[in-house]
Amino acid sequence: MEKMVKPLIPPHMSVYADKHGVFHLLQSLVSSVLTDQPDDPVSYLISVLQRSSFNIPRIMVLGPPAVGKHTVASKLSAELRAVHVTPESLLKDQSELSTQQLPVEQRVHQRLREVDCFNRGWVLEGIPQTRLQALTLQQAGVVPDHVVILEASDDVLLERREGKLVDPLTGDVYHQTFIWQANDIIAQRLEKGRGPSETQYLAELQRFRGEVTGLRSAYQHVLKIINSDQPHADVYQQVLAFVRTRHRSRTPRILLLGPPGSGKSHQARLLSEKYKMLDVCCDQLISSAAADGSSLGEKIQSYLDDEQPAPDDLVLQVLERHLSQVDFSSRGWILHGFPRDLQGALRLQESQHQPNRVFFLELTDDVCVERISLRATDPVSGERFHAVTRPALSSEIQNRLETRPEDRTHTVTHTLNQCRTHTAALQSVYPDVVLIDADQDPHSVFEALESRLNSV
Repeated sequence: MEKMVKPLIPPHMSVYADKHGVFHLLQSLVSSVLTDQPDDPVSYLISVLQRSSFNIPRIMVLGPPAVGKHTVASKLSAELRAVHVTPESLLKDQSELSTQQLPVEQRVHQRLREVDCFNRGWVLEGIPQTRLQALTLQQAGVVPDHVVILEASDDVLLERREGKLVDPLTGDVYHQTFIWQANDIIAQRLEKGRGPSETQYLAELQRFRGEVTGLRSAYQHVLKIINSDQPHADVYQQVLAFVRTRHRSRTPRILLLGPPGSGKSHQARLLSEKYKMLDVCCDQLISSAAADGSSLGEKIQSYLDDEQPAPDDLVLQVLERHLSQVDFSSRGWILHGFPRDLQGALRLQESQHQPNRVFFLELTDDVCVERISLRATDPVSGERFHAVTRPALSSEIQNRLETRPEDRTHTVTHTLNQCRTHTAALQSVYPDVVLIDADQDPHSVFEALESRLNSV
């Protein structure tokens, strides 16, 4: 059997596909047709494309009892004009249609296939409650785009349970402390919320605590965990911001920005090792190009001999030569060391190699200087080591390490001052830049980067 060859998508086509959500569109179409298995797939796909809004919401809101799931899900469904599906509404629909009691997963599957959910999308509240239910729903084709798990301590949950109030006309939930209704007419008709006994409540809470790890695992790629022990308006805004994100294409083009010493090289190496993306260190590419004997390399070398940075047009030529290669287009890349200023960023945006994820590693100048003072370079191999994050592999290498002139304190201070003058301009070119606190251990920084890889 002939080996299957993965088709190569040229860089400019990938940029177009990202800009117009083509990969997301195709993935959604294929997922829909395989899940619903219509008799006439072509007509079905046409009907999907003719929806008034293709990116309909498919959201799950989960959490322990009394955490505020109902209030959040109600507001979400109203704002997004989606169908609010609750355990109670599923039981009501089932009792109206049949006396036969169906498993909850089957009731959910049937409800979400109905026309209103198909056309408007859905917000599913409180289901699934177990990892087994989650896997069963996934096998049935119920695959959410966003899953929110609201969390709070047991003490906060117990306090909320005691102060729960319900509007008997609308079913809206309020609280004496956390969510009070300012409208006097509504406030006067609020009634104490009915619910399970304290023993039943504690059993439900314990059951959720036992299942939450499995639920997180089942939905880890579309999951956001939000602390609900804060003002309700803040909780809701965090949920709304998350469900309005769109998941990225499968080929990442990552740009790491930040001051020297913020850990860009180290994080790029970690991302490259785990996700098999290509680590594009601009400084190393420039050095390699200068040494390759080409006409481009000779031009670059003339600037290096004068201890001047290579101009943007030469840097972009080097990047173009590498990023256009098959491996870079198919596996994705992490670029760091360029751009350094507004003009460089604008030139990169005009190229065929626009990043689709941009992260800025934030760090104070004092910490940057302290970190860089621990750097050293092996004069034999050219490899750079760090006393904490990447120590030398042997005592022999350690004994010959040297500090580069650019890593000396007075030089670093000057470089940092220049970097700070360009920070705001760089961030203006990338309005969706994600700010990462780099003043923590490298593993925590990596986890923060990793958690944002699949979302805008």
